[in-house]
Amino acid sequence: MVRFLNTDKIDKETWLRARKKGITGTDAGAIAGMNPYKSSFSVYQEKVSEEVTEVEDNERMREGRDLEAYVAQRFTEATGLKTRRALAVFQNEKHPVLLADYDRLIVGQRAGLECKTVSPYAAGQWANEKIPMHYLMQVQHYLAVSGYDCWYLAALIFGQELIIHKIPRDEELIQSLITIEERFWKENVEKKIPPEPDGSDDYTKMLERKYHGDREKEIQLFGFDSKLRRRDEIDELMERLTTEKTKIDQEIKSWMGEASYAKTDGYWISWTESVQNRIDTKMLKQAEPQTYERYLKQVNSRRFSVKRTAA
Repeated sequence: MVRFLNTDKIDKETWLRARKKGITGTDAGAIAGMNPYKSSFSVYQEKVSEEVTEVEDNERMREGRDLEAYVAQRFTEATGLKTRRALAVFQNEKHPVLLADYDRLIVGQRAGLECKTVSPYAAGQWANEKIPMHYLMQVQHYLAVSGYDCWYLAALIFGQELIIHKIPRDEELIQSLITIEERFWKENVEKKIPPEPDGSDDYTKMLERKYHGDREKEIQLFGFDSKLRRRDEIDELMERLTTEKTKIDQEIKSWMGEASYAKTDGYWISWTESVQNRIDTKMLKQAEPQTYERYLKQVNSRRFSVKRTAA
């Protein structure tokens, strides 16, 4: 690997622009369809846009950055392995589209460290030695760029524990990942052709942001009737499954009666009362119309519907 950009004395915009010139570790899972929070379409938009786009910062992201050094320190305490900051964006010489920005490198080993902070609500994703797939893709991407032997993943679950995994190099997975990433770059980014829909919520949101506004325009679609018939079949199947699930819930509730909790050999069930305070907008509009109008917020969206027409 080679140094693509030194990061110790650069501003954030320069760093973000450098990441637009290739595929990074955090992009890998989305491109491979393994990231439940980000789609390949989002990555595509980030790469082809002339503007430097940045995900809006939030408390979770801030804590992740601030606690990176703490997680690295805890890792050293637990393993005895010393780490150092890389202070660079690296590039694979043979596959130059692959870039990487490492959290830490392990002193005296051909290895690195990725630091994560995890909400207790997401602790189940790490139970029984599990690793979320998009993080596994990120680590294998780093191994592809660096050529190193292994990578460590340290995840701090707030208030619970520090989980450490040593992830060996997986050559078969790495080669598949390189193929997927290079194809994405050549066929989508360079040709400015958006990737195919992947069914993710993120893809839907990106389409709504890109094509917002109703222009009352009508076009003719060709070759979609078979997919629309399949869509009808899925709707019918989902309706049957929803009814079956509701029926099971009703049966359990009938047996529970006034009990708040129940358990079986393999499940724990709760049926508890919750109280929510909601504003009666109809009454507010009648009693205080000016106040209602003052705090009324208009939200624009495009409603998507499909109706079968006569054959």
